[in-house]
Amino acid sequence: MTLPAGWTARRPTLDDVPAILTVVHAADTFAVGYPDFDADDVRDALTAPFVDPARDSWLVADPDGVVVGWAILSNPTGVGREFVEVYVDPDHGAPLRAPLLARLLERVAERAAERGRPALTARTAVFAPETRWAAELVEAGFTRVKRYVRMTRSLADLPAEPAPPAGVTIRPLRADDESDLRLFHQIYDTAFRDTPDHEPLDFARWRESLPSSGKVWDEWLLAEVDGEPAGALQSSDQAVDQGMGWVRTLSVLPAHRRRGVGAALLRRAFAIYATKGREGAGLGVDLANPTAPVTLYRSVGLVEERWTDMYERSVPAPQV
Repeated sequence: MTLPAGWTARRPTLDDVPAILTVVHAADTFAVGYPDFDADDVRDALTAPFVDPARDSWLVADPDGVVVGWAILSNPTGVGREFVEVYVDPDHGAPLRAPLLARLLERVAERAAERGRPALTARTAVFAPETRWAAELVEAGFTRVKRYVRMTRSLADLPAEPAPPAGVTIRPLRADDESDLRLFHQIYDTAFRDTPDHEPLDFARWRESLPSSGKVWDEWLLAEVDGEPAGALQSSDQAVDQGMGWVRTLSVLPAHRRRGVGAALLRRAFAIYATKGREGAGLGVDLANPTAPVTLYRSVGLVEERWTDMYERSVPAPQV
């Protein structure tokens, strides 16, 4: 990795969490207007399954020893795409992003060889203000493949939760009941099979891959239609510091779509968030999703707030 004179790169440890968080907060504020990470998120990234900080992550410090860049690979399932994340201080570290990206791509190639694969797909995100980053990705062989939209609504004007459609019932997940967790996983896995990016996982690997921010069990919901499983909603605490409840996934089985199941799940989740004093609710939607969920989300008061583009490229394993 080529760095400016006097700058150094090294591997991070958990002792570096505060320094990393400072860089991530600066990068987030530039990209989305506010810090979107906390210390637990950094620790989770460094200790996630299928991540070895001694091989998959780098820190860069300026000549004064101040950390101004952090790069890490992420692959919570151990299969499919490798997510490359590069954070830099926008005022002092912008020139570091391209060399850190190049080093991550070298590591993705190594991981392809380690897994006996001819190539792996690398993916990363670009927010609207990050025009330089988008250009650097294109220069490195990436192409834009899809757009996600963040949708939010205020809970200050939340109307009383209407009764679900006839035959539809919503209940909390029983997190201490493995059969309920298995049912949730089955609904999620089945419902997402017709989306382009779904990576099927068996129950054990799915449960292991859940981030700590996803285990807000009292905000997970199951839906039934006439007593039969129909849908599931998983919340996350990732936006609690913004005063918001967050829908991580909404799953409705194909046979029960367009029958009010998704809207009923969302309205129940919004009511729970409001009871906890949250000021708003939000979620991210993949515009490539063939079920066209934006229409559903608008129907329950969510509106588009900002977009995120996803870029990807294939990274071949090194030739022996």
